Amino acid sequence: FRLFAVALLLLTIACGSGPTGADDDDDDGGGGQVVPEGTLTVFYTVDERGRLSQSPSSDGPAKLMNVWRTQEAFDHRGDFLVLSGGNSWMGEPLSVYFQGASTVDVMNRMFYGASAVGAQEFIFGVDALRARSKEANYPFLSSNLRLKSSGGSPDFSSSSTVVDVNGMKVGVVGLTPVNTPERNAPQKTEDFDFLPYLNGFDQSISAVRSRGADVVVVLTSLCHDEILPLIPTASQAGVAMIGGGYCGQTVATVESGVAIVVPKPYFSGYGKVTFKVNKGSNTFSNLTVEAKVNSGGSMDEEVQGVIETWGSTLESELGQVIVFASEPVANKSVPLYNLVMDSWLFAFPEADMAHLNDGAIRQGIPEGDIVKGLFLSMMPFQNMIVELELTGAEVVDCLHPSTIMAGMTSAGGYFHSDGSPLKMDSVYHVLTTDFMYGQAGSNYSQYDSDPLFLGMTYDQPTLLYVESLATSPADPLNNFLDPTARR
Repeated sequence: FRLFAVALLLLTIACGSGPTGADDDDDDGGGGQVVPEGTLTVFYTVDERGRLSQSPSSDGPAKLMNVWRTQEAFDHRGDFLVLSGGNSWMGEPLSVYFQGASTVDVMNRMFYGASAVGAQEFIFGVDALRARSKEANYPFLSSNLRLKSSGGSPDFSSSSTVVDVNGMKVGVVGLTPVNTPERNAPQKTEDFDFLPYLNGFDQSISAVRSRGADVVVVLTSLCHDEILPLIPTASQAGVAMIGGGYCGQTVATVESGVAIVVPKPYFSGYGKVTFKVNKGSNTFSNLTVEAKVNSGGSMDEEVQGVIETWGSTLESELGQVIVFASEPVANKSVPLYNLVMDSWLFAFPEADMAHLNDGAIRQGIPEGDIVKGLFLSMMPFQNMIVELELTGAEVVDCLHPSTIMAGMTSAGGYFHSDGSPLKMDSVYHVLTTDFMYGQAGSNYSQYDSDPLFLGMTYDQPTLLYVESLATSPADPLNNFLDPTARR
């Protein structure tokens, strides 16, 4: 992963109060002593993406917890609140294999107080999202996510919550990206409306004010430029902070009295926002914001122990060596693309051709013994393979510059693998994913309205194929690769 330089910006301002209103959302508060004022520190992460292990791109959550304890004097019983902007659990096998349960367990041990519902929270389907919401000790929040059937919030999330932090009541409002349906297979989001961000935004802020919130913060995985249109409403309502998502840059700034913080992803960074809460007047002051790096120190023993427990379970299930490579197979390389796509026709020999978007393959294959779990990292999205019936002309119309393929080529014309040309009026059985089928701007659905789901996620054929090769140092995977470009 590309490492981006972190821009640290420390700013101090004073800000006025927000309005009060009436609504009825969940309340996590209670039990704290009443104080006239206090200083609140918010730790904010986003796009954690299940990166539980220490890696070149991140020191990981166990070290982050130690950084908080040793460098920030973090005490979960003190004046601290830990929050996430979402996109928490789709990433490395240690999270993907357990559909995010391991990441939720780790975040529980790190005392997260709330998380926004990000687009990737839907990646394993609604049943998995509902299960994770029950396992989490913190609520999932989205003020713009609604059930089509009733117009209310789903059972796995709320619009907002109020968290009691040592006598200070903090209203927390969540937002979900409106393009979430485009980033997931259709059936995963078809029951929901994703409203424009400002629809109900001010009502959710008023709702937490009416329930006694002394200060309000907003969580989302939006990019900085997507957050800026929210600032006038947030500023008028006295919002202290909006946490955003990582879009290739870190942000720590203040706009019209509202802190905007976007830290690095993967638990490799965190936002730190500190301000004085003035109870009674519902105002805050002495606001500072920083984007910080997770670096240095040792691992927190409790968090690392949780990670190792999940890792032991994963190792027993996915640690089996299934293939040997004498040389690495690079990501975004023709041999890797061809390997994956040929495996689909191996698993479904009755199909004529197969299409996939090249972005669905996230890493290459290293040299040496390769365990089963690597393929979960290589193809982590849990998208399902579907079969369509398309004419040759429709096949051509569905191709995109990002399409990788098997059973045909588009290099210098449209041909079958044997070199014979596609017949534009013939009907072919074409494999793709439910994600590609449902993408906005995709033509697949206009030509076949009834896709056949084949019961396999898109990584499974590759697992079956490489296992069938019975590779060894004497006959490695590299002997079976096709280096010929097909597009």
